[in-house]
Amino acid sequence: MAAEQHDLADRIRRALPGGHAVRDVSMFGGLSFMVDGSMVVAARRHADLLVRIDPARSGELLQVPGAKPAVMGSDRPMGPGWIAVAPDHLADDDQLAFWIGVGMEYHDAHASGGR
Repeated sequence: MAAEQHDLADRIRRALPGGHAVRDVSMFGGLSFMVDGSMVVAARRHADLLVRIDPARSGELLQVPGAKPAVMGSDRPMGPGWIAVAPDHLADDDQLAFWIGVGMEYHDAHASGGR
């Protein structure tokens, strides 16, 4: 794992909320963070952040600086439920916390059966 990816993974571990079962798993070309068995975010190879989002919020969230549609490999779109965030837009803890919050919001709604 590259140093930048490792640093991002450490920051994610510290930022994830308590009270949940959390584990990290290698997938999607990075280190994915599973909360209660569901993926919330992943630290990818180039230290960008992959975020699982509510597909209904995709248009809104793609307007946030640094956000772009997530792709698998070099050109396969992952769909409206996934966003990648560029490393330079994760520089401070508030930026990272925002995106983890977005992922947790989807997780919590999905876990409770809502949307």
